[in-house]
Amino acid sequence: MPSWTMKDIPPQTGRIAVVTGATSGIGYETAKALAGAGAKVIIASRNESKGAEALAKIRAATPGADVAFEPLDLASLDSVAGAATRIAASVPRVDLLINNAGVMAIPDRHETEDGFEMQMGANYIGHFALNMRLLPKVFAATNPRVVTVSSLAHRNGKINFDDLQWKKSYSSWRAYCQSKLATLMFSLELDRIARAEGWNLMSTAAHPGYAVTGLQSTGPRMGRDRPGLGERLGKWLEPLLAHSAAAGALPTLLAATSPSAEGGVMYGPDGFYELKGPPVRAKIVPYAQNKAIWRRLWERSEQLTGLRMPVPVIA
Repeated sequence: MPSWTMKDIPPQTGRIAVVTGATSGIGYETAKALAGAGAKVIIASRNESKGAEALAKIRAATPGADVAFEPLDLASLDSVAGAATRIAASVPRVDLLINNAGVMAIPDRHETEDGFEMQMGANYIGHFALNMRLLPKVFAATNPRVVTVSSLAHRNGKINFDDLQWKKSYSSWRAYCQSKLATLMFSLELDRIARAEGWNLMSTAAHPGYAVTGLQSTGPRMGRDRPGLGERLGKWLEPLLAHSAAAGALPTLLAATSPSAEGGVMYGPDGFYELKGPPVRAKIVPYAQNKAIWRRLWERSEQLTGLRMPVPVIA
């Protein structure tokens, strides 16, 4: 079978996409490709100046591209609520909701505005809240998809229900692995609910493998002024094991646009340890397939955010 590339993206004219964290990295490449295929794309990210730069670059690459920026700080539930309200007021529906934004391996424990550990809060809880608020617009689409970007790190994750916010014993890597496992479990549980209820909604996941983006430096340098050992080692390994941000965006784009994409699975690179290569269906470790943990995490997330799953309005 030929490798899936950006040339395989079907026309997206008439579709409306929301992509979080799309001012750089795989999020930017995802937004750029969708806009190039004809979709209206809303970039929802924290940094407004970077947002303006991303819009300018996308418009330069695709003259006439229908792109917009929406301020969104996933580390603030108030910001999430405001962004969701504005997006919902600006579009009739959301055909593609792509949960992409993330931060990785913050060396010291930081909290979000609402008291969540930063990686769990920004990577997972903020996205959970955004989805609960935007799903009514997703349900308004004919064939909507929710794509959630997880990570190879999910393989080393466990959901620490006794200390979900790592107040007792913080580990930057274990906290990151938990947050990306949580995003994957969210995607799987959302698809399970949709299938059980008979809703016309597909939820699927993707991971970029080892893509060279700002993720490798932004988190590890939070609160520090120089690169740590992990970042230096990563720079040395990049030429051997990594691929570009554009290549890392392909699993997300396949999940979001391919007619053959399935719900309740994950897509990632087809190479050694799924680090790089063309996108294919990826491996999900057994722990991540535990439906009881999906449900327990979902219920805890509802408690933490005060938000519950909306129900589609049947016309």
